[in-house]
Amino acid sequence: MAEKNQAEPRVFSIGGSYMRILLTGPTGQIGSELLRALPTLGEVIAVDRAQTDMTDPEGIRKMVRSIGPDLVVNAAGYTDVDRAEREEELAHRINATAPGILAQEATRLGAALIHYSTDYVFNGRATSPYMPKDEPDPINAYGRTKLAGEKAVSASGCASLIIRTSWVYSTRGSNFLSSILEQAPNKRELRVVDDQLGCPTWSRTVAQATTQIIARALVPQGQAWSFAEAGGIYHLACQGVTSRFGLARRIIELAEISPEPTVVPVPTEAHAAAADRPRFSALCCDSTVRQFEIELPHWESALEAALCCEDRNKPHTACTNWEAGS
Repeated sequence: MAEKNQAEPRVFSIGGSYMRILLTGPTGQIGSELLRALPTLGEVIAVDRAQTDMTDPEGIRKMVRSIGPDLVVNAAGYTDVDRAEREEELAHRINATAPGILAQEATRLGAALIHYSTDYVFNGRATSPYMPKDEPDPINAYGRTKLAGEKAVSASGCASLIIRTSWVYSTRGSNFLSSILEQAPNKRELRVVDDQLGCPTWSRTVAQATTQIIARALVPQGQAWSFAEAGGIYHLACQGVTSRFGLARRIIELAEISPEPTVVPVPTEAHAAAADRPRFSALCCDSTVRQFEIELPHWESALEAALCCEDRNKPHTACTNWEAGS
C-alpha cells in the first residue's frame, strides 16, 4: 500500500472503516454534485484539471500515489460531443487512457473505482431502453472514446463500477437546461429536435444515487476495498423517456416563462452538427434499482426539483482541495 497523504483525516466511516475518496472532475456537472454528496461517506480529496492534467499519464499516477485513496470516483471527462469529432485523440486520452491509468493505480493500492460512462456508447437503433448487457456500438467519436474507457477499466481487474448515465443536465454551467432557460425569455420561437429520445437526468440524482450505492455495496476486505459481487456495468438515469422537444416544453412550463415562446419540433437534420447522435438512447435501470435497492425519480419530478432548488446558479466549493506537489 502507498503511504497516505499526511494531512489530518476527516472523521467519516463506512462500516466502521475510515475511507479516503479521490474525486476527479469536481467542477463538472456530476462532479460538483458529488462534491456535495460524498463527504457523508469519507474524506474527499477533489482534484481538478488545474491540479492534474488528465492527458498526462505520469502526472495521474503521481497524483493517485500521493493521495493513496481507498475509493476513486472518476467524474472527469471530455464531454464536447461535436468537438470530439476533430479532437478524437485528445478525447481518447481523457476518456479512455486516463480511466485506465486510474484503474491500474486503484488496483495497485487495493482501492475501488467508480467510473462514469454514457448512453452514447449505443447506436440508437433500439426500440426499447438499453440494458447493461446490450452490445455497444457507438456512432460518434465521443461514444467511441467512452466505450474505450469502459474497456480499459474492465481490463484492469480493478474492483469497479462503471455507471452509464443519460442526457445529464445541471442547474449551473452550460447544458440543455441552461440553454433553454437562457433562450426562452428572449425568443418568440424555439426550434428543438423531436426525433432524439432519451432519459433526461439531473446531475444531483446521479450523485445522490452514487452515494447510496457506495454506502450499500462498498466493503473493506482486509487492506483492500471491494464491491463484492456487485461490480460491473450499471445504468443510472431518471425514469421515463422523452424527446429534446418534450424536455424543452416541460422546462418552459415549469419555469413559468412569460411570454411563453412557441416550441417547434424539428428533425435532427434541421440542426447541423459535426457528430451523429443516437436517435434512441434511453437506458433501462432495473438491474441498478434491484441490486442496490435505490429509487430513481421520474425525469419530470427531478426537473421540477432542479428548477426549485435554492442554490441554483451558486458555485460549489471543494470540501478538501489537494494541490499537486504539496
